[in-house]
Amino acid sequence: MNVLVINAGSSSLKYQLFDMDTKGVLAKGLCERIGIDGRLTHTNPKKEDKYKADVPMKDHADAIRAVIDILIDKEWGVIESMSEIDAVGHRVVHGGEYFADSVLIDDSVIEAIDACIPLAPLHNTPNLIGIDACKNVMGENVPQVAVFDTAFHQTMPPVDYIYSIPYEFYQKYKIRRYGFHGTSHKYVAQQASEMLGIPLEHLRIITCHLGNGSSVTAIKGGKSIDTSMGFTPLAGLPMGTRSGDIDPAIISFLCEHENKSAEEMLEVMNKKSGVLGVSGVSSDFRDLDNAINEGNDRAKLAKDIFINSVKKLIGAYIAEMGGVDAVVFTAGVGENDRSVRWDVCEHMEYLGIKVDPEKNKYRGRQMDISVDYARVRVLVIPTNEELVIAEDTKRLVEKAEEE
Repeated sequence: MNVLVINAGSSSLKYQLFDMDTKGVLAKGLCERIGIDGRLTHTNPKKEDKYKADVPMKDHADAIRAVIDILIDKEWGVIESMSEIDAVGHRVVHGGEYFADSVLIDDSVIEAIDACIPLAPLHNTPNLIGIDACKNVMGENVPQVAVFDTAFHQTMPPVDYIYSIPYEFYQKYKIRRYGFHGTSHKYVAQQASEMLGIPLEHLRIITCHLGNGSSVTAIKGGKSIDTSMGFTPLAGLPMGTRSGDIDPAIISFLCEHENKSAEEMLEVMNKKSGVLGVSGVSSDFRDLDNAINEGNDRAKLAKDIFINSVKKLIGAYIAEMGGVDAVVFTAGVGENDRSVRWDVCEHMEYLGIKVDPEKNKYRGRQMDISVDYARVRVLVIPTNEELVIAEDTKRLVEKAEEE
């Protein structure tokens, strides 16, 4: 089975084509500047170079057509015709309380995704556009599956997702903690179980998805019981440009003193805060490290605040789960920034966490970086959200065919 994985943004569309018999990536790429002019970057793993071209894309349907055209191209393609695409899996950011698992897309699913637009207006709208574009270009007979960032966290108990505001706001507007990055947290937890040779249902794992967007999740018995992101991805850790958790009264204070609207302040909290806001340098941790090496104290402060926030969450989740068997680092920073992993785990020996400095020298590879005698294993696991989407798509399509 060949599964096309789509991640549609407001003006972009990422794609990967998987051969699910081998779980190998046949091709992948990115459509950019949709609705402006259009730019396609395509990678065929069998070729050394990438294909890059300006391709007119007035909308997402044009982008999907461009993707199919390059996939069947005689020089750069990997399949003979569109009919070789057996199913499409879509990343959908917000499923609200409607979905605790991935689902085959039908009219009722589209209605539910649409109903969640107020919870994720910047994400769910383009996700729906991508679904509609695939249907228009590929036809009704190609099954499509929605895989939700929020679904994995639907196992959280009320004590962890209800906010301490009047309960009527939850009843009326479904204001609660939802959590995000669920596909990534799910994947690395499953990989950790395989690495350790212990069934997932017997493990207590803390997964640290650390990148430009960051979140930490407590996973007990294979289920998410708590996570750092909240009603929106703005909550939790300070991130590349997002503030993370702050005193909510700061918003009204700055609205008054800076003469800004609440919407303008949310823009500041989402796009001008985090390590960028504190450092004044960059949202990229590589730039922070360069600035730190040049003696920039604010860059060091920004990184220290981030590290301290991760450390505090790990401690809280250990207390909540009554212990931990493994701590997992993943995503761009977690997989590649050795100093972040070291500093987060430093002084945690009393909890059974101790990183081996030699093992920690490596970047971007799946490995156990803890000392041999440590009670708690510290793992680095590169995330693969696209593979999870492809696997869920295959599972649901095959299940439907059996019924």
